[in-house]
Amino acid sequence: MTPRAPTELGTASEAADFVRFCYRRRRVGWPELYDEMCSVASRGLFQGWGPMELAERGVGFNLEELPRLARLVWRILEEDVDRRPARVVSVRPAAAPTPDRPEQQPHLVAVAP
Repeated sequence: MTPRAPTELGTASEAADFVRFCYRRRRVGWPELYDEMCSVASRGLFQGWGPMELAERGVGFNLEELPRLARLVWRILEEDVDRRPARVVSVRPAAAPTPDRPEQQPHLVAVAP
């Protein structure tokens, strides 16, 4: 069975959903994400799909398909970063030294609103 290219209608979204699912499970970069994708596929953890079902949707794991799969992963993760709203973080002192604990040094803590 020859896997279809993920750019075909109907497969790009399913391939992207699979990549996002795997990345949410384990936020790592390539090639560790590839290992996670293989693990998920071998157990059918994403919608019950194994390697054959994923290949039908444009996600292939064999050696010849690795460069295309890596490009797909990078494109999807870059798109997700571009869509993510910017987070505003404020920095404030965590604690000031007190008379009973003069050795306590103040340090900064990032607090998300």
